[in-house]
Amino acid sequence: MRRWSMRNAEWLYLFYEGLERVMVRLLPLFERLGIERSDRAVEWVESIVKGFLFDSQSCGQCTLGSTGMVCPMNCPKTLRNGPCGGVRANGNCEVKPEMPCVWVMAWEGSQQIPGGVDAIRVVQGAIDTSLRGHSSWLHAARERRDAVVETVRVL
Repeated sequence: MRRWSMRNAEWLYLFYEGLERVMVRLLPLFERLGIERSDRAVEWVESIVKGFLFDSQSCGQCTLGSTGMVCPMNCPKTLRNGPCGGVRANGNCEVKPEMPCVWVMAWEGSQQIPGGVDAIRVVQGAIDTSLRGHSSWLHAARERRDAVVETVRVL
């Protein structure tokens, strides 16, 4: 399924962006229900959907939109900023020779997404392990809303 998702990265990305906008609009509802309670329910749905489509590892800090719709946490070395340098000549992983390198797939997928090649070059911060098992959809919606609020304040 990972290969299918990478090959269909463009429309999956557009769907994902739309979903994020919906989540921002639903955020007041989730906050009224309680973020922790909502987080459990949303993360459950998220883990099923993203687990199936992207083999997501539920790190809580999703970078699918900037990694060609390929979950970088599937890298056996859990590298979030590109390949390790041990990619085999056939594009497979040095640790698991039967597995295509996650970052080779991410590069191919990023070329299908508007701005994807630039996005994949942005250095990702270290994983915050306290977010593992929490909804990255809610996390992203809150960040997006807060960024809009901050922009309005500056203007």
